[in-house]
Amino acid sequence: MTNTGGPDVRKKDLRRPTIGVFDSGVGGLTVLRALVHHIPDADYLYFGDTARLPYGSKSAATVAHYAVGAIHHLQEQGAELLVIACNTATALALDDIRAASRVEVIGVVEPGANAASSASRSRRVVVIGTDATISSHAYRRALEARNVAVKEKACPLLVPLVEEGWIDHPVTEQVARIYLDEAFSADAREADVLVLGCTHYPLLKPLLRRIAPSHVTIVDSAESTAHDVARQLQIHPLPPSQEAERRVAPRLKFFATDSAEKFKKMGTRFLGLPVEDVLHVDLKE
Repeated sequence: MTNTGGPDVRKKDLRRPTIGVFDSGVGGLTVLRALVHHIPDADYLYFGDTARLPYGSKSAATVAHYAVGAIHHLQEQGAELLVIACNTATALALDDIRAASRVEVIGVVEPGANAASSASRSRRVVVIGTDATISSHAYRRALEARNVAVKEKACPLLVPLVEEGWIDHPVTEQVARIYLDEAFSADAREADVLVLGCTHYPLLKPLLRRIAPSHVTIVDSAESTAHDVARQLQIHPLPPSQEAERRVAPRLKFFATDSAEKFKKMGTRFLGLPVEDVLHVDLKE
C-alpha cells in the first residue's frame, strides 16, 4: 500500500527539500551521487546499514524489518522524501517500507525499468544484478509489465571486486566479459539494453561499455532513479530576492550502523566526493 497521508513534496515549493537515501551499505552512494548531480538544490541524509549487510542472504521479512527501522530514523532526522537505493530492499520490501512511511518512497527498480523500456527498440533487455535481486525477479516483472522480454543474469563476483577497488583491473574485466557473454547468448542476442541492477555497477560502467555489444544501450538504475526523483519533486527555482539562500553544494549527512571510519574510506570512492559527516547509529533489532 502506497502511503499518501504525508506531505506531498511534489506540490509544495520546498526550495531545498531534504531527501533521505537508504541502502544496506555503501553501494547506494552511486544513487546519492546521481541525485546530487541532478538535484543540487536539495539536502541529503544517507543511511547505510553496514553492520547488517549483505541483505541478499536474508528473508524478505528481515529485510523489511531492517529497512523500516532505517527509514524511521531518516524521517526523524527530517527526510521529506525517501529513496530506497538498495535493489534488494526495493525488490523484497518496497510495499512494507511504503506502508510504514509517512512520506513518499521511491525505489530503484521502477525507474530503471521505465528507462530500459524507453530505450529498447527490440523489446529485449538484459538485466544484471546480485543473486538476491535476480532471484526476486523484480526487474523481470516490471519490464514484462511493459511488454519487454527479459534475460536475467546474476553476477555475484562483481560487488566484491568493486569494493576491493578493482574498478579497471584485468581480473574484473575478464569476469565481467564472461558474465556478459553468457547474458547476451542464445535468445538474448537481439537484446539492445543492459540494465545495471546493482548500485555497485555504475562504477564499472566504462568497463562494461567497452565489453558489451556495441549496439547495446546501458541503463544505470541510479541515474534513472535520480531523474525520476527530479521529475516528482518539480523544484521551483528561487526568486531573485532569495537567491542568496542558494548554497554552492548540498548538505550531506551520513549514518552508518558499523564503523564510521570504514564508511568514510570506502564511501568516498562510491560518492566521488569527500564523505565527512558520518554518525554511527545503533538501531535496536
